[in-house]
Amino acid sequence: MASDVGDRRNTDASDAADRYRQAAEHALDQLDWTVNYLYRIHKSDLARGLAKNGASIRRRLSNRPQT
Repeated sequence: MASDVGDRRNTDASDAADRYRQAAEHALDQLDWTVNYLYRIHKSDLARGLAKNGASIRRRLSNRPQT
């Protein structure tokens, strides 16, 4: 019985982590779109800064252990 509760908590935590990871990926996709848009409208300095931030976020996310 106690094992069932522990398994459910682990599953809930894993599901939540998956949802957060997926939300982060969607947000980074939107950031990519924005960066491309800024390049197209000749706002290159701003686009470069955002692209650098996005790359940093991606690096940090990829270095995190999977739950």
